[in-house]
Amino acid sequence: MNEEELNDDAEELFEKINIVCAAGQEPLRIDKFLMNRIESATRNKIQQAIEAERVLVNEHPIKSNYKVKPGDTIIIYDTKLPESANIIPENIPFKIVYEDDDILVIDKEAGMVVHPGSGNPNGTLVNAVAWYLKQQNPNINEADLARFGLVHRIDKNTSGLLVMAKTPKAMTHLAKQFFDHTVHRRYVALVWGDVVNSEGTIHSHVGRHQRFRKLFTTYPEGEYGKDAITHYKILEKFNYVTLIECRLETGRTHQIRVHMQSIGHPLFNDDLYGGDKIVKGTVFSKYKQFVENCFAICSRHALHAQQLGFVHPTTKKQMYFESELPEDMKALIEKWRKYSHH
Repeated sequence: MNEEELNDDAEELFEKINIVCAAGQEPLRIDKFLMNRIESATRNKIQQAIEAERVLVNEHPIKSNYKVKPGDTIIIYDTKLPESANIIPENIPFKIVYEDDDILVIDKEAGMVVHPGSGNPNGTLVNAVAWYLKQQNPNINEADLARFGLVHRIDKNTSGLLVMAKTPKAMTHLAKQFFDHTVHRRYVALVWGDVVNSEGTIHSHVGRHQRFRKLFTTYPEGEYGKDAITHYKILEKFNYVTLIECRLETGRTHQIRVHMQSIGHPLFNDDLYGGDKIVKGTVFSKYKQFVENCFAICSRHALHAQQLGFVHPTTKKQMYFESELPEDMKALIEKWRKYSHH
């Protein structure tokens, strides 16, 4: 298992638990009721979830002393992040695009892991954010930071936009938007091959590969994995490679990488999904040398999270952010553009 696999185990950081109270349900405080129903839940954890508005009864937030009654529909948004009390704040620079009391929008560099995992307890974006917030508020509880901040991830070698929450309520609000697939996410990718259709939708389940646990794969019949939908559109063609934009309707681990590979167009220089060798074009020495030079220019899979849009957790206004392509991808695209026109 490599560090990327550990850190991108699931882009969905929340799961939704639905409970409907039976007809004969006696009035009982909701925190007590949930303690009996949810494995490994402590009263403290449940009360924290209620306070953060991660527990809804009949679609409304409630207080811990609410008494459940027959027919109540309870929804719990449960975080799947590990309880990591030992986030070490580290002074690592990162680029902030926007910040207020509730959220932090970050433009992540390629090569930076988002969240600590057993393979790498430090050097991640979460460690960097912990340091940053600790400078603002020296009394901040670092254990809280680890759990409250993260509502989605992008792969270690993907660059681009990421939103983090600064309060439990902001986290809940954003997590619900990701869960309900209402967040606007647009990526730019360079893929192998001459993509034929000017636009299209890839719809198949994505899940862990049955044999190679490091990889994810598509399950067109939906027998494994989770439902995944990617909409793509061609931006520019360079004969052997194509520049596309992808809009995510769902956010599964490695979704764009796996989906594009499944239709025969792996991401350029994607070492996990076969894009790090010549996929299209001949292997005569000049072309081979050209492609190898391209690999050297962009030494990672060519994928950038360019746009991010969501509703602000407090003001309820629509927010929209855009990130410029990083230098390595700009140089790579320019090189292919020249090559395809000569």
